[in-house]
Amino acid sequence: MMKRSGIAFWIGAAVFLAAVFVMTKVVANQYPFFAGYVILQFIALAVSWSILGGYAGYVNFGTSAFFGVGVYSSVFLIKAFGAPLPLQILTAAAIGALMGFVLGLLTLRMQGIFFSIATIALTIIIETAVTNWRFVGGAAGIQIQRPPVTAPFDNYVQMLFFIQALLVVLAVAISRYIQNSWIGRGLQALRDDELAAECTGVPTLRLKLVACVISGALLCAVGAPSAMYLQFANPDSAFNLNYSVSTLAMSLIGGTAHWSGPIIGAILLGTTQQLLTVTISSEVNVLVLGVMLVLFVVGAPEGIIGLIRRLRGGRKEGEA
Repeated sequence: MMKRSGIAFWIGAAVFLAAVFVMTKVVANQYPFFAGYVILQFIALAVSWSILGGYAGYVNFGTSAFFGVGVYSSVFLIKAFGAPLPLQILTAAAIGALMGFVLGLLTLRMQGIFFSIATIALTIIIETAVTNWRFVGGAAGIQIQRPPVTAPFDNYVQMLFFIQALLVVLAVAISRYIQNSWIGRGLQALRDDELAAECTGVPTLRLKLVACVISGALLCAVGAPSAMYLQFANPDSAFNLNYSVSTLAMSLIGGTAHWSGPIIGAILLGTTQQLLTVTISSEVNVLVLGVMLVLFVVGAPEGIIGLIRRLRGGRKEGEA
């Protein structure tokens, strides 16, 4: 059964990537790629966040720190070496993994609100350091010059759109593997009752480190292409708290009990935000995000996935 579901997943992933590639060839209007990139970016961020915040139950408010480091690692590599985008993403992932490892070591015994506060402090420290780093533009920011696009893409935005789709597939595949492996079962035991998990022999500290490393690597990798996407980077936008809040809300709205929950939440909230930005104003996004989060926390605390499971359970009981 597991093998069959794995085959179905990879077939679905291949179809998704093929559809994204075909879209770059048949859609002439550039707006769908700009908007689609943002939605794909939030899907990857939400799925990556859920590895630590969902499976392990350690609420990370430092998404913007990892995302910003991904952005500025690319800025540094572009300015210092003119590095290509694949190298920027790989370097960002390596730095993110190191950040996650250090964060895990420093907060090994922290739980609940104390861990969340530590991640907020991490964001403030890194943003302050980048703001005073003149080589990458400092507080004023820096313009990024895109290199010529390479085949088979016609322009750079289409290429970034496809690369972000690849990052989504990578993040989802890793999240899915973790959920179905001993790592996921250990993280769930840690989330339910960390002390009880330790007493039964679950290596909670090691699992927390693994979750921090994997989540950190993916969050930074997702941020790396953003510098090329915007052609500009400054600390205020790269370390914007909106990334942390939106990622948290998308994961909770979709549900963190299953790897597909953050995907559903990110598509729902991300698409809504893009539509509101075009039709009304981007300023409305925060209000809508807050309202939707409150509604789901009150009405469906386990998210859309939990709501679906509850409805299915009620239907089966009714049939019985």
